[in-house]
Amino acid sequence: MAVLVFAEHSNAALNDVTAKTVAAAQAFGGDIDVLVAGHNAGGAAAAAAKLAGVRKVIHVEGEAFSHALAEAVEALVVPMMAGYDAFFAPATTTGKNVAPRIAAKLDVMQVSEITKVIDTSTFERPIYAGNAIMTVKSSDAKKVVTVRGTAFQAVAATGSASVETAAAPAGPFKSAFVSEEIAKSDRPELAGAKRVVSGGRALASAEQFNQYILPLADKLGAGVGASRAAVDAGYAPNDYQVGQTGKVVAPELYVAVGISGAIQHLAGMKDSKIIVAINKDEEAPIFQIADYGLVGDLFKIVPELTSKL
Repeated sequence: MAVLVFAEHSNAALNDVTAKTVAAAQAFGGDIDVLVAGHNAGGAAAAAAKLAGVRKVIHVEGEAFSHALAEAVEALVVPMMAGYDAFFAPATTTGKNVAPRIAAKLDVMQVSEITKVIDTSTFERPIYAGNAIMTVKSSDAKKVVTVRGTAFQAVAATGSASVETAAAPAGPFKSAFVSEEIAKSDRPELAGAKRVVSGGRALASAEQFNQYILPLADKLGAGVGASRAAVDAGYAPNDYQVGQTGKVVAPELYVAVGISGAIQHLAGMKDSKIIVAINKDEEAPIFQIADYGLVGDLFKIVPELTSKL
C-alpha cells in the first residue's frame, strides 16, 4: 500500500495544507511519498522531506510546473500511479484543478473534500453546505482524493525523508501559463491565517468596511474575510469571501462583524476554534455557533474594541 501526496507550494516554501494532506494519507495507511513539482522548488522539496511519516520526496523541476498546470501535472502523475494505490491532493484551487484530470485519465471516481478516512475505500465528506456528512465508498483500484485541510491536524516537521529527483514529462503542452495578478498584502493569507476578521453586509459600504474591519484585523494580526453578501455588494474583493463558494477557514480565532450567519457562510468557518460574533440582531443565526457574542451597534463596538487591543 502506497500513497502519492501532491504538495502545494510556492516553489520557495511549502504550504501548510500539504502537512495536513499528509495527515490524511497517514489515516489511509501505507507508505507516503510526496511529489514536489515546480520550478526552482528545492526549498519546498527540503521542507517536504521534514514532514513526519514521509518515506521519500520526489522532486521534479520544469517550467510547466511553476504554476502547476493541470495538463503537465497529469502527464507526470498518471504514469507514476502504476506504483501507488492512491493520489491525495489538498482541496485548494490547485488541487481541485489537477485531481479531476488525473481521475479522468485513470478512469476512476474522484472523492472530493474528504474530512475523514474510515478505511482504504471509505471516506467522509460534507454535503449541503456542511449540514450533512456523506460516507463515500469507492471500489476503484486507484483512489484519487482531495482533502479538506481544515479537518486534519498538520503533521510535525520531525521527519528526515530522502529527496529523489525525477524527469519532467516532455512537452509541449496545449495549455500554457500567460499571466497572473496577485494582490499583495502584509496581512496573513486568509486560508492559512490563525486569526480572521470578517465583515458582512451590515457595514453598508466599501469605505466603512475598510474603516472598521482593517484596523481591527491589523491589531489582531489577522487575515481579512467577508461574507458573500459583502463581496457581491462590492464592499470587499472576491478573494476575501469565506463560505461554501469562497474559502474554507478554521483559524484559532474568527471574528464575524455584521454577519448574520447564512448557511453558506457558516459552511466556510464553523470549524474555527473560537468564534466571536458582533451583530445588532440578537436572533442572528451566527450566535448559535458563536463562543462569544456581542449584541449592539458594530459602528460603536468595533472602534472601542480596536482601541483597547
